[in-house]
Amino acid sequence: MKGKRDKIITVLLHAILITIVYVFQGMIFPYMRLYGFVPLILPVVSTGIAVYEGRYAGGIAGIVAGVLCDVSLNEPAGMFTVLLTITGLLTGALADTVMTRGFATFVICCAAVLVVSALVQIFPLVFFEYFPLQTLLPTAIRQTVYSILFTLPLWFFVRALGRRAQRLTG
Repeated sequence: MKGKRDKIITVLLHAILITIVYVFQGMIFPYMRLYGFVPLILPVVSTGIAVYEGRYAGGIAGIVAGVLCDVSLNEPAGMFTVLLTITGLLTGALADTVMTRGFATFVICCAAVLVVSALVQIFPLVFFEYFPLQTLLPTAIRQTVYSILFTLPLWFFVRALGRRAQRLTG
C-alpha cells in the first residue's frame, strides 16, 4: 500500500511541476520578452523527467506537456503532443540504457529537444507559407538560446523529483 501511495504522490508532484511551468510559459513569460522572444520551457520539463526517470515517465510527461504546448502556443493540433511524446520516450530510453543521468546530459538533451521544437515550429511557415528559411532561422536560434537559459533553474526541480522516484523504487 505504501508503494502505491508513494507512486501517486510522485505523479501528483510531476503534475504540479508541469502545471506551474505551464502557467509560467503561458501567463508570465509573455510579459518577460527578451528582444521579442518568449522562452519555451515545457519541453525542458518533459525532457528532464525523461532523463531522470526513464522512458515511461518521459513519455507520459511528453504527452501532457505536448498537449499543453499545443493549447498555449496555438500550433497545429497535435504537433507538440507527438513531438514531446516521441522525444520523451527516446530520451528516457537512452537514459535507461546508455546515457548517464547528470546535469550535462540534461542540458544537452534539452538543447536538442528545443532545437527540434524550434524547427518544428518554423516547418509549416517554410513549406506551406513559403517564408524563406534564412529569415526564420535566426528567430528560431534566439528562442532556443533564451529557452536554454531556463534549464538550470528547472534542473533543480526535475532532479529532485527524479531522485525522489529513485529512492522509492530502488
